[in-house]
Amino acid sequence: MGNCMNVSAAAAADANSTISANQSSNTRPSSTTGTSISTSNGVGNSATSSSAGHSRFWEATSPNGEVLPAADLKVYSYSDLKSCTRNFKSDMVLGVGGFGTVYKGWVEEKTMLPSKHGTGMMVAIKKLNHESVQGFQEWQSEVNFLGRLSHPNLVKLLGYCREDIDLLLVYEFMQKGSLENHLFRRSSVVEPLSWDLRLKIAIGAARGLAFLHSSDDNVIYRDIKASNILLDGNYNAKLSDFGLAKLGPSGGMSHVTTRVMGTYGYAAPEYIATGHLYVKSDVYGFGVVLLEMMSGLRALDTKRSGPQHNLVEWAKPLLPNRKKIKIIMDARIEGQYSSKAAMLFAQLTLHCLEPEPRKRPSMKEVTESLEHINSMKLKSKGKA
Repeated sequence: MGNCMNVSAAAAADANSTISANQSSNTRPSSTTGTSISTSNGVGNSATSSSAGHSRFWEATSPNGEVLPAADLKVYSYSDLKSCTRNFKSDMVLGVGGFGTVYKGWVEEKTMLPSKHGTGMMVAIKKLNHESVQGFQEWQSEVNFLGRLSHPNLVKLLGYCREDIDLLLVYEFMQKGSLENHLFRRSSVVEPLSWDLRLKIAIGAARGLAFLHSSDDNVIYRDIKASNILLDGNYNAKLSDFGLAKLGPSGGMSHVTTRVMGTYGYAAPEYIATGHLYVKSDVYGFGVVLLEMMSGLRALDTKRSGPQHNLVEWAKPLLPNRKKIKIIMDARIEGQYSSKAAMLFAQLTLHCLEPEPRKRPSMKEVTESLEHINSMKLKSKGKA
């Protein structure tokens, strides 16, 4: 499904449950997320509602990314989005998650105004569940961050709607859906991802995180997981769902202290234990995603017996041993990778999963390591 929110398969509902804000008594509430890069009134209302409101979508995104001086988003009315989703009909639903429901909709390619079903350009529309506790804060965070952050590996936010209690977001449509669906769904419809595609997706997601970490605002994504990595028609990876994104430490501080939020199995141990959020807390979560890509297994799965219930606890002792790496590797990609490439991938994953944040690599270093592994593959093909 091409959508832009955390839409997990039902089988993972228990395994990848959300960490609540009240689980750590050692933490204190965070300040408003994203304030330093918010638009003029904090929710993006400085954006234009004319054709200028979609100019960023059509312009070529800088390969290195950029932080825009102001949000350039189209402001939709509720009736606009009601029209392009055919009154939010059930057959337009792409998925359902913690924030609410994601619908597919259709807009005119040039004006970005609602169009007839099946004409123009398909978009994904996220509609807030009115009962969502964190709804407004997460909606505002998405507008604040994605309204100004532009990078090939971040999903594009095209516009938004805020009318009374109705909060909606409009994104580019991602044809191939989430990495989660491709890794974990066992279906004749979904082809297993090849080793080459897994590398491509890992590199794209790593570049997206590296951009966030290197921006002046030092953005911490805080919710890296397979369901939040979306794929376009060419399997280019883009990070989505910035509802939990947080500005990183400043003034020489090593971390920010905030409420513990995220997803079990991906959240870094120091963050769960203390509420201390480091830039490299994201690196730990990315290491979990790398391990999922290696194994084709979910980070947590109650259906797996014994020690394999927790993927990191089961696989981490095996990662340093070259002879045991094959035990971890997804059997569906056997024969598609060299033993050296698998070993380097395992070493990088282990490095990301270091218990202490300072011992983990930066996302720039992670990206470079993945690109090196990918270049080995290209060189071997050249020799053949």
